[in-house]
Amino acid sequence: MQAVAFYQSEFIDYLEKTLETKEPKNLYEPVTYILGLGGKRLRPVLTLMATELFDGNYRQALNAAMAVEVFHNFSLVHDDIMDGAPLRRGNQTVHEKWDINTGILSGDAMLINAYQLFESHDHDVFKELVQLFSKTAVAVCEGQQYDVDFETRDDVTIPEYLKMIEYKTAVLVACALKMGAIIAKTTLKNQELIYEFGRNLGIAFQIQDDYLDAFGDPKTFGKQVGGDIIENKKTFLYLKSLDRASQTQQKQLYDLFSITPDDPTSKIAAVKAIFNESGAVNATTKAIQEYTQKAFDALDEIELPEGRKAVFKAFGEDLMMRSV
Repeated sequence: MQAVAFYQSEFIDYLEKTLETKEPKNLYEPVTYILGLGGKRLRPVLTLMATELFDGNYRQALNAAMAVEVFHNFSLVHDDIMDGAPLRRGNQTVHEKWDINTGILSGDAMLINAYQLFESHDHDVFKELVQLFSKTAVAVCEGQQYDVDFETRDDVTIPEYLKMIEYKTAVLVACALKMGAIIAKTTLKNQELIYEFGRNLGIAFQIQDDYLDAFGDPKTFGKQVGGDIIENKKTFLYLKSLDRASQTQQKQLYDLFSITPDDPTSKIAAVKAIFNESGAVNATTKAIQEYTQKAFDALDEIELPEGRKAVFKAFGEDLMMRSV
């Protein structure tokens, strides 16, 4: 196993060599644009790493890793349209740079292209990859719909929220890892264990993202702290507060999440105070730790020398120790 940076470098090199703008340009320029905006490329990197973990060659997994990256960016293009977002990674979103119709059509082409990238694999591996990928793609769409539905609901439960973030975020991380395991042709048990590692780590990551949005360091967070509060998003912190707060605090929280003041400073401060006083902050950090531990427990069960798995353990620890 190599370090994470090695696989990042190899994937970015592969991406840059394969990116091309075909005709018609108005269809493919947005594709090369969104794929060229950067990012850590962690999902495709996990596919390469998982392949090597189970004695495969990461080069065999480059197309599958690209499929993960193309699908992820396709979902971002369409999410940005749904959200009316003007910026992605500090740059114009596709629908802002071109228009909504172009964003929809280019996104559709990306989804189809993701499937085409599996065609380099033999029949059995191709079938397994496509079945997993299709199941994951549907789950991501379901997760997005749950997220949209939650915007207009006042009765969202914590189990429902956990299901939403599992589908919208965690399953693609899990899929990326399991695809590497499939390509390496490891056992079904190992495939499921590495999937569970990714699924639980993905849930922990998203809960931590909720926490950092409210309590992250403004100097390093990279976006406005309190953004979820401003947008009245029903995050894990919010739901835990409702679950644990007094009736008075619950009413305050409902009232605060029904307004959008011009200056949100006092609203953010008041909501964060309820998060703290209700015990939701402690409950949230505990949940992050629990899901991270579930991920590590699955990793421990994989029947390989501990030294081989160390890079994955370090990856998970680094991810959960982030403050941005």
